[in-house]
Amino acid sequence: MARMKDFYVSEVAPALMKKFGYKSPMQIPRLDKIVVNVACGEAKDNAKVLEAVMNDLAIITGQKPIACKAKKSVANFKLREGMNIGAKVTLRGERMYEFLDRFFNVALPRVRDFRGINPNSFDGRGNYATGVKEQLIFPEIHYDKIDKIRGMDICFITTAKTDEEARELLTLMGAPFAK
Repeated sequence: MARMKDFYVSEVAPALMKKFGYKSPMQIPRLDKIVVNVACGEAKDNAKVLEAVMNDLAIITGQKPIACKAKKSVANFKLREGMNIGAKVTLRGERMYEFLDRFFNVALPRVRDFRGINPNSFDGRGNYATGVKEQLIFPEIHYDKIDKIRGMDICFITTAKTDEEARELLTLMGAPFAK
């Protein structure tokens, strides 16, 4: 979706420059990457679960995910260091803009009783994180082909210095924040 990148250059960047009074175009915040993460603790018992999660992530993002390993051993969870317990995808460039467009304009409106995403989920440094309760909101996923409904975390990493700048950037890019 080259038009999302063009939209940023022609509409979003000038609006941000005017609002925050930047002296240089390099000061304008931009989206750096999007990280989509799915944690599945049951993968330690059954390798097929992780395979299904990685397949769903690949379909949703259009990019091959990598498996995430446990950093520490936890006896209560029967977890050993190095076990696969999740999968993630880091999107940049065209795929990132294409995913952003589909997420805001196609997937989120399919959420039942959707009123907008939480405007307070910024980390203090200009990054935004949100969670999705089920992968079925993406039209690429067919209900008949999934084994279990799983959620995912989606993090938008920006070059913004403050939450206010990042909120304005995402709003101009189409983020449906709750009022």
